[in-house]
Amino acid sequence: MSGSARLALEEIRPIRPRAVLFDWDNTLVDSWATLHEAFNKALQAMGKPLWSLAEARQRVRLSLRESFPALFGERSQEARRIYIEAFASIHLERLKALPGREALLTALFAKGIYLAVVSNKTGAVLRREVDALGWGRFFGSVVGAGDAAFDKPDPAPLRLALEPSGIAAGEAVWLVGDTAVDMECARRSGCIPVLLGPPPSPAEFTEAGPSFAFAEGAALFRFIEGL
Repeated sequence: MSGSARLALEEIRPIRPRAVLFDWDNTLVDSWATLHEAFNKALQAMGKPLWSLAEARQRVRLSLRESFPALFGERSQEARRIYIEAFASIHLERLKALPGREALLTALFAKGIYLAVVSNKTGAVLRREVDALGWGRFFGSVVGAGDAAFDKPDPAPLRLALEPSGIAAGEAVWLVGDTAVDMECARRSGCIPVLLGPPPSPAEFTEAGPSFAFAEGAALFRFIEGL
């Protein structure tokens, strides 16, 4: 995908968003290596085959409360504890913003657009990372897994993230992410799904594709600025 906007599933005439909600991991920050290591600690403890980094990139989509029961069955709570302990021991020291993302947030915030985070990372852990980067000033809400009744792709966390703004879910709200889970969440909420980052695998978006896709943050901002 090029750095410019690309229509994906249908022809739409976008309006300038009043709110832009962001996924966190691998949308705003680079966390694949940390996620991969923590998942493998849990897999190893449960006697399951380890994942390659490529496998982790394909499989890690849902929140722990959604994915771990299917992965680990009756031992899901034990595996969750091991994962969280492993992740907590390394995530802040390895936390790194993706290139251009702070500039993107700064520019959108200066335009008066409401910004928030909607992530499937555990809420308390997510907020520690936001604070560590000093990005709390940008966001009206930071919603992680467990904060709403359900996690993405359910619309509940997106709607919770919008509550402080008074903005209703709809075409004036964009959800920016890097996976089909984000796109599905946006569509189920009646919002605009936007892909940010390198091109995904062809199998990623079989049903819930993005309305627009951008290779990097500057292109996303230029597109919004031109609306």
